[in-house]
Amino acid sequence: MNSDAQSAPHTAPDAGAADATVPSATAPRPDLAHLLALHAGAVRDSVTLVRRVTPDDLPRPTPCSAWTLADLLAHMTAQHHGFAAAARGDGRDPAHWTVHPLGTDPVTRYAAAADEVLAAFAAVGTPDQPFALPEFTTARTFPAHRAIGFHLIDYVVHTWDVARALGLDHIPGAALLDAALPLAYAVPDDDSRRAPGSAFRPALTPAAHAGPLEQILTALGRSPDWPTPLP
Repeated sequence: MNSDAQSAPHTAPDAGAADATVPSATAPRPDLAHLLALHAGAVRDSVTLVRRVTPDDLPRPTPCSAWTLADLLAHMTAQHHGFAAAARGDGRDPAHWTVHPLGTDPVTRYAAAADEVLAAFAAVGTPDQPFALPEFTTARTFPAHRAIGFHLIDYVVHTWDVARALGLDHIPGAALLDAALPLAYAVPDDDSRRAPGSAFRPALTPAAHAGPLEQILTALGRSPDWPTPLP
């Protein structure tokens, strides 16, 4: 774990996190429409923040360790393309997940990718529709409701990353935080987090009476006060 408790750049919760969120046989059927509405809110929040990015902001550091804001936006854009492909049944093709430089207009390209994933998710027919997510595992697929949850937690956190890189505060809505918090705690906090390039850094201890956002961030190894480290 680095000295200022930053999270390493990541793609999505790993396959262990997916296993941790398997519903029991008696669990109620997921409300796909509700999940999609929350997910769309997370992605649209990210677009709102990204639209504030100027070319001068792109070299800024971010809470994703060693990534500039340009790097983070390229990663976020690629993830939208990959998850959109998975929703369309073509997630196994690694080309959809490849990170590319965003050129001279990263904001427009990011917004277009966000529109793509929102449209692809809106066309998902059932909460059990299979998604191929090769960055998790190539051994199996994941039901749509879990895959959408993985993408949701990423964009709750990455929107905060963008905001902090710009020196801004960002607090998602209460319903979105309520949905994201169990997803954050479902990500295994094991030795894999200490590996180079790990999806998340080891969890931190939240402050007493920490709110949901602070709990989400510390669960994933981020300092809520970034760039000021936690003691």
